Amino acid sequence: MTLADLGADVIKIEQPSTGDDARAWGPPFQGEEAAYFLSVNRNKRSVAVDLKSTEGHESVWKLAARADVLVENFRPGTAAGLGFGFDKHSKANPGLVYASLNPWRWATKQSAACSPRAKA
Repeated sequence: MTLADLGADVIKIEQPSTGDDARAWGPPFQGEEAAYFLSVNRNKRSVAVDLKSTEGHESVWKLAARADVLVENFRPGTAAGLGFGFDKHSKANPGLVYASLNPWRWATKQSAACSPRAKA
């Protein structure tokens, strides 16, 4: 959201059949979409892509090849399993900043040293 607010061209990839669940998180609604969805996705473009299809793979690779930043929020190992992991993308686009943001990462030993943690 912040990158888009600052002028970055943010392209959000959504599932073809369902899109982003937050579109229905209302009321309140603005037309067919929830106000929450509109507020957190302002200034972004969305595209529906089947990540398991050949066409979808090619589309994402074309976008990532010219991207400055790629952010994914899959469960650990899912992006790599789909062929979109850091190792492959960093070889294809060495200047790419790859961010993996998800609530499951904190539980892995590999990320324990760098994960933000809240303490009571």
